[in-house]
Amino acid sequence: MAFLSRYIDKRLSDYQRELVDTHYKEVDTMYRKMRGWRHDYRNHIGTMKALAQSGSIEELLRYLDMLESDLNTVDMPVKTGNPMADAILGSKLALAAEKHIPVKTTVQIPVKFSFPALDLCVILGNLLDNAIEASLSLPEKERMIRVYMDIKETRLYLSVTNLCAGKKLLKTGGRFATGKGAGHGFGLVRIDTIVERHGGYLSRNSEDGAFTTEILLPLDE
Repeated sequence: MAFLSRYIDKRLSDYQRELVDTHYKEVDTMYRKMRGWRHDYRNHIGTMKALAQSGSIEELLRYLDMLESDLNTVDMPVKTGNPMADAILGSKLALAAEKHIPVKTTVQIPVKFSFPALDLCVILGNLLDNAIEASLSLPEKERMIRVYMDIKETRLYLSVTNLCAGKKLLKTGGRFATGKGAGHGFGLVRIDTIVERHGGYLSRNSEDGAFTTEILLPLDE
């Protein structure tokens, strides 16, 4: 039993390092794009001034359209004021957009949390990765993910819902089985562990064509 416990702890620890590394790379890529855009800002201004002075209005409008489209790829789609939440949500929404998955977000959260930013990263990253993967089983026109975060009295409420193919999932041993094969499912375990450690509440609900995870975490521990 001691060997099995050490093995599970090691697998979870390895999984967390891999997950954080993946999320860091996604967030770092986004910020590199933003820094690059800011670096070119003066060049863009100079080009637009030259087009305006020469009277090339149509060319100027085309250039503005191009800049607007380019800016949309680096702008933070969710701006809550909480750096970690904005970064991880931004990176995952960008990933969803690449896979043609629309994401509806309603997020109202405090600038600072009492629990570690790493825990929020693990929770949001896992939930959205799972939602994105499940959405890929549907035709593009049927895909949709909904993210809702708000304050309920003294707790942070988080809900992630995704449409998915198939009928209602069944639980085995009190848990929904992962369809990723052996060696997977550690993301769900990590979420459960974090919520339990902070004295929170977690609920997963499967219905025909939809899956929802709801989490409550105390803001002041």
